[in-house]
Amino acid sequence: MPDAIAAHDEPHGHPHAHHPALQHHFETLEQQQEAATLGMWAFLVTEVMFFGGLLMAYLLYRVWYPQAWAEGSLDLDIVLGGVNTVVLIASSLTMALAVRSAQVGAQRPTFHWLLVTMALGTTFLVIKVFEYAHKFELNHVPGANFVYEGPHARQVEIFFSLYFALTGLHALHMIVGVSLLSVIAWMAWRRRFSPEWYTPVEMSGLYWHFVDIVWIFLFPLLYLVDRAHQLG
Repeated sequence: MPDAIAAHDEPHGHPHAHHPALQHHFETLEQQQEAATLGMWAFLVTEVMFFGGLLMAYLLYRVWYPQAWAEGSLDLDIVLGGVNTVVLIASSLTMALAVRSAQVGAQRPTFHWLLVTMALGTTFLVIKVFEYAHKFELNHVPGANFVYEGPHARQVEIFFSLYFALTGLHALHMIVGVSLLSVIAWMAWRRRFSPEWYTPVEMSGLYWHFVDIVWIFLFPLLYLVDRAHQLG
């Protein structure tokens, strides 16, 4: 009889009802994961709108000042930008492998893939620091000390303003992502995840892939489009 009462008290008879990761306001881990996924997608939609405003400004000014945009694009380091693109594509792969490892309960591979993803993200940031440093050396940073030779200097300064705004905001998201993954990696090291519960890994993966996709848009818009136009 006591066993029957205990079984009756367990919400809907779900085996995950007493999982340590289950929050009190959810009935099952599945419901909790669905809520987390919905919340993350809602957050990413707001991020799309955030970047979308800056990208719209970029497109409008590009239509108004095509020659200045071409000059500014040619001034960017396509090699560093290309290397960073490869780095982020690789980090998307390693992040996907981390999520897959968590799904099958492979604790150590999850931890190791997260570390590799963090290392690639840090590599991206270091390369971006070198790229920014070069712009400071050339006085190509918008402001009182901005220097640019040519008839479209003022318009090129607008290009660099949007360049620093877009890539700087993206770099900030990368810093947040690496910080987030450091917490998730610590949880993986502590063997907190299992095939029943790996939601933090999956949600951080969604965020990481979003940041990578943003760069996939930024790289051609800033580095390639007007360069290809000039070469053509």
